[in-house]
Amino acid sequence: MQIILMDTVVNLGKLGDVVKVKDGYARNFLIPTRRARRATQANMDAFAVQKAELERVATEKLAEAQARAAKLEGCSVTVSQKAGVDGRLFGSISNSDIADALVKQGLDVVKNEVRMPDGPLKAIGEFPVVLGLHHDVVANITVKVVGEK
Repeated sequence: MQIILMDTVVNLGKLGDVVKVKDGYARNFLIPTRRARRATQANMDAFAVQKAELERVATEKLAEAQARAAKLEGCSVTVSQKAGVDGRLFGSISNSDIADALVKQGLDVVKNEVRMPDGPLKAIGEFPVVLGLHHDVVANITVKVVGEK
């Protein structure tokens, strides 16, 4: 199916690109989340009229994400979890635990912005974690995992 992207989609394209994707991906994800429209002539004409407004909104989102990244960059958060004597946790620290700890510090972070490619943290120590605030903006923080008795 041919679609027009209404926003930048990772590994697919940028705002205004006309791309071909599988029907199910377009019907079940891109179109319902308003990230794309079918590439009909009427939709292409309507997009040409809206393009300046959509670019302005995208620029505002990027500026907001950059401001948040400047505030979060280099931040440190401490999370406690029960641990054994060997330093291994009885549970694990997931992205939602990190997001909750950052919210308690007064920082605005949602759990899906916390990127943990190696999976949850399962040991005591300091770990670098990346926050994906926008598809072009990331912030690096440090998570200190301490054991509680």
